[in-house]
Amino acid sequence: MGAGAPHGAGGTAQGAGGLRASLSGLTTRGRSFLAAGAAAAVCAYVLGQSELLRVGLLLALLPLICVAALHRTRYRVSGSRRLTPARVPAGGEARVRLRMDNVSRMPTGLLMLQDRVPYVLGPRPRFVLDRVEPGGRREVSYRVRSDLRGRYPLGPLQLRLTDPFGMVELTRSFSAYDTLTVIPRTEALPPVRLSGESSGYGDGSRRSLALAGDDDVIPRTYRRGDDLRRVHWRSTARYGELMVRREEQPQRSKATVLLDTRRGAYEGAGPGSAFEWAVSGAASTLLHLLEHGFSVRLVTDTGDSVPGEAGGGFSSGSQESAEAAGLMMDTLAVVGHSDGAGLGRAYEAMRGSGGGFAGTGSDGLLVAFFGDLDDAQTELAARMRQRSGYAVAFVLDAAAWTGLPSRVEEPLRRLRDAGWTALAAPPGAAFAELWRQSGTAGLGTTATGGRG
Repeated sequence: MGAGAPHGAGGTAQGAGGLRASLSGLTTRGRSFLAAGAAAAVCAYVLGQSELLRVGLLLALLPLICVAALHRTRYRVSGSRRLTPARVPAGGEARVRLRMDNVSRMPTGLLMLQDRVPYVLGPRPRFVLDRVEPGGRREVSYRVRSDLRGRYPLGPLQLRLTDPFGMVELTRSFSAYDTLTVIPRTEALPPVRLSGESSGYGDGSRRSLALAGDDDVIPRTYRRGDDLRRVHWRSTARYGELMVRREEQPQRSKATVLLDTRRGAYEGAGPGSAFEWAVSGAASTLLHLLEHGFSVRLVTDTGDSVPGEAGGGFSSGSQESAEAAGLMMDTLAVVGHSDGAGLGRAYEAMRGSGGGFAGTGSDGLLVAFFGDLDDAQTELAARMRQRSGYAVAFVLDAAAWTGLPSRVEEPLRRLRDAGWTALAAPPGAAFAELWRQSGTAGLGTTATGGRG
């Protein structure tokens, strides 16, 4: 899966309040100077010492002048953040680059930067920047990493400003933030022969011919470089412009990846749990099928279909497939357990679409990742096989993943009797190896493979 393009977020530092908030930023040194100045002024008044009064005024005014000067820098420091890449697999690293620009005519004092990040991405980064000259800039960077899927906000960036004398310290916040998307881990899968997939394996494997006969021709307008032997004279006379026969039209094979997310179908939690294995397997399958030219959709037990409802929910075209891959990976990044008790909604969603097992021309590939299946859900899963050209199921034995005796043999047997290529997914299984087995398990019948 290719990572998303880097993007930036920037803005101008915003204060939490007005001059009163700036006064509250006085440091211990600033408060001490202010108190000493006030005390000196009182003593000068009591003792009648004008020189002492001047010293007191100087001590009291210095922190106030620093407050006023620092308050004026409220909109004079700008910052931006650049996240590269914006989408990473679990366990991968992304780099965050922070840039501060001094857009005022005066140099800054000591700057302390702090970016807010969720604790799962690591410790909160802090940086100290020396004096920044007028029109100058400073750049710093840090890395973030997470073993857990999800979408994590980065920011807002906080900036602490101090004056050269250390009298006052103000905190400003930038309004912009970025979002890091951590997608499931994926594995490179070997190409396999998919038995029963009459449409072949990927792009260009099925073609609708427009040259069956003159009466069946679907012509198009002549383009520079077209072979004149393909000119269709009857259509040319009819439309009044040069028309040619269309070329063969490639049709993309369809594939559905079904992910069972029922809470009661899995045991355990965390990166090494059965559910995370299923999510990672679904992500690997989606990317593998897209790379081999399939029109793919992701369906969950809730009945939700990604990319969407148009065209039966399948991706189409190379550009749309790239967008669909990003959309499906983003969906899997945040998918969690559903509260549903069965697979009925998924069955109805596939049954009602033109690309499922009930529509015309619906024969296609179905890859399912199931958790625990009772008798009723096993029967429903078996019926999903009806019109699929080839169907493979990876059944996770929740009991085995928690160290209990296996109870997956009966669901596997019933799925195989219904025509599924069903494989058990034991704890720690390498999905690439199971995928290879799913291809060789169905070679007893007509096998097709490769690109047409």
